[in-house]
Amino acid sequence: MYTYTFGGKNGTRHVLHESTDMVAVRTRNSRDLDDAVISEKGKKALLSLRIVAEFPEADITVFRTRTTAKDRIAARNKVKSVLRKEPELRFVGRVLVEEDGKTVVLYTENIFIKFHNDVPVDRCEEILSDNQLKIKQKTGFAENSYFVSAPEDTGLHIFEIAESLLQMKEVELCHPELIRKRGLKRINPLQWNLLATTIGGIKIDEGVSADLAHKLTRGGDVTIALVDDGFDIDHIEFNSPGKVVHSRDIASNGNDPRPRNSWDNHGTACAGIALAGGSEASGVAPLARLMPLRLSSSLGSMAEATAFLWAADHGADIISCSWGPEDGNWSDPDDPVHTTLIDLPDSTRLAIDHAVNKGRGGLGCVITFAAGNGNEDCRFDGYASYPKVMAVAACNDRGKRCVYSDYGKEIWCSFPSSDLGYGPYDHPEPLSAGIYTTDRTGKAGYNPQGDYTDSFGGTSASCPGAAGTAALILSADPNLTWEQVRQVIRDSCDIIDAEGGNYDSGGHSNLYGFGRINAEKAVLLALSLKSASDERRKGKIRTRSTGINRRINA
Repeated sequence: MYTYTFGGKNGTRHVLHESTDMVAVRTRNSRDLDDAVISEKGKKALLSLRIVAEFPEADITVFRTRTTAKDRIAARNKVKSVLRKEPELRFVGRVLVEEDGKTVVLYTENIFIKFHNDVPVDRCEEILSDNQLKIKQKTGFAENSYFVSAPEDTGLHIFEIAESLLQMKEVELCHPELIRKRGLKRINPLQWNLLATTIGGIKIDEGVSADLAHKLTRGGDVTIALVDDGFDIDHIEFNSPGKVVHSRDIASNGNDPRPRNSWDNHGTACAGIALAGGSEASGVAPLARLMPLRLSSSLGSMAEATAFLWAADHGADIISCSWGPEDGNWSDPDDPVHTTLIDLPDSTRLAIDHAVNKGRGGLGCVITFAAGNGNEDCRFDGYASYPKVMAVAACNDRGKRCVYSDYGKEIWCSFPSSDLGYGPYDHPEPLSAGIYTTDRTGKAGYNPQGDYTDSFGGTSASCPGAAGTAALILSADPNLTWEQVRQVIRDSCDIIDAEGGNYDSGGHSNLYGFGRINAEKAVLLALSLKSASDERRKGKIRTRSTGINRRINA
């Protein structure tokens, strides 16, 4: 049993357990695993395993033994013993899991630590040196905070080191860098999600009235940062002059956010929903600027926090995140992953706080998160449920909740996405195939036959839709704070599924938040707020002018 604490000395204590039947394997020099295992015994050992999770950015694959419960530990240890003799394998070791026994957590030999603001820098660095910790990065999102590395082969002792440091009077926050597989919020052509239309002879009027909003604004002079796996910035929908700004590959510290792997498809699709230029597919905010931030690292990494810092410090107005902890099986109510709490690391929390407090010149970045596709309570997702972000659920082309969409009191709003029929829940088939959006050009991506896909969906599609709506709002009134943008969305949502949504007296539903986004209503409300603000400002100017005149004339 291994413990760590988020939130400081009086924060939330979490417990991880050692898996009895999983083994983590890391290759040297980013070698393919099949090439790295040379011996016949090693190859045979691999055949006795099945892949549970992959972390390609760290060259780590997690396996589970193919054996009965009785033989689990013995089988795991035997495999470990064989594979440790392979010279091209850097690490063969234990795997930690959450209480559910399924959710894999990788530990590194890195620690995030924040000292109290009044502790001198010399004293901070003295403590780090005394504990043989090397500074890897002094963060820019919180005072006296560092990412540090322990000596190689520290291993699981990293938990003891972090907990010991946390008990020091100088230390405010401290926890190991813990990596979880990042679940992309993916589930599907035509853009019925944006306007009333007819598909296959069936009229669909369950969109967000973006076409009507575009008569008022198209999102100009607003920047949306999308944090995702990779972006085809050469796509015709994104290659207009000035469309793409401050690109970044966070993990590599480079400025090229383009996809590097065959699976880097998600970011391009999400970006299209938010702000595609309208050559063939329009985003909710087609004139908004794209800040593509490629994040290949898994959940909880240093790079994750750095992404929010980069976005805020380089002029992002909105940050859209269609990812989070892996979801449970939406069709299996007994899946223990549903109730496994994946908390928000202090490092990421402080970076989000920085974006909210310092972004947009102090007005704050608006941050959207996909609620999740597990048909589970959003409160167990520490990212989407964080009070300073908007958790966006998915609703379908019938004006009802998508069968997979997460729910809970943390849901802020819903946005149309794809759905699927499911007999056991009496959930009907959708009227449409899904959401039409940008895809990687050429043969890569979801659709090898074209540069667009009609197979994208999930709350992954809902989240950038909400981000695009926020861009329309800020284009109408750029002086709104992040909280005011949230309030505009709240007050302009359409109540859908009034009977089944179980809205409370405050107008909130655990299924839909405050309802389905209505982009036109949101823009009109923002414009009315701007008009009222302008009138107040004019009134103050007139009052001052009158006062001056009186003094002059006196």
